[in-house]
Amino acid sequence: MMTAPANPRGFTLVELMAAMAIGTIILLAAASLLGSSGESYERVGGGVATEREARALLTQLGSDLSTAVFHPDGVIESSSQSWPADRLAFLSLQPAAAQTDKERIGDLCAVNYYIKDLTIGGKTVRCLMRGFRESRDTFQALESDTVSTLFTARDAIDEPVAFGVVSFEARPKSRDASGAWTDWVKNDLKGPEAFEVRLVIARRELAGRLKTSSDWDGGGAAGKQLGQPAALDRNRYLEVYGALIRFGNHDTI
Repeated sequence: MMTAPANPRGFTLVELMAAMAIGTIILLAAASLLGSSGESYERVGGGVATEREARALLTQLGSDLSTAVFHPDGVIESSSQSWPADRLAFLSLQPAAAQTDKERIGDLCAVNYYIKDLTIGGKTVRCLMRGFRESRDTFQALESDTVSTLFTARDAIDEPVAFGVVSFEARPKSRDASGAWTDWVKNDLKGPEAFEVRLVIARRELAGRLKTSSDWDGGGAAGKQLGQPAALDRNRYLEVYGALIRFGNHDTI
């Protein structure tokens, strides 16, 4: 006669608690891994966006400078701040597509680059601005000898071309007798032959913490994460872009 098998022993309370503890550890590890992957993705995505923006800016600046025409009333201001905020303004030959039909009477326009703090979403964001004056305004200013007025900031029409800008340098250069690049000596007869441009942009994770102008100047707990310019290459929160851009026509008009 066959006998029924004995009932198998079930899990004890201790074994269930141990299994739950192991499962919890596995879930926490998986969550941590996913969180780390998400942060890494955010850093990479933010870096790509920053690089794309910086490259677009350098392309625009390069286009403006390559067709530039030197005028003694142009602005070349080199900032002495620890994080420089240079200012650059000049006349430039621009295609018809860059102007409106109403304001276009030629191809000579005025361009102005400068740093400005904008309030976006309740936070202060330091931006590089581009002011553009079309040919009608430019020729009128030339005729009335008021070219300098073309380079005054105008909130209504100037627009940001880069966000989260920690510093902007545009240093004028000329070639010496040996052909080496050297600092341009200011004069009213001949402009620089090129500009050495360096742009420092805060990556997304740092830019989100800089909420006031003081923060962008390096003050406060958030601002301290900018570090010192001397340690720029070691700061993972900052991206640096540079180029040597030729100045189109450095002879005066």
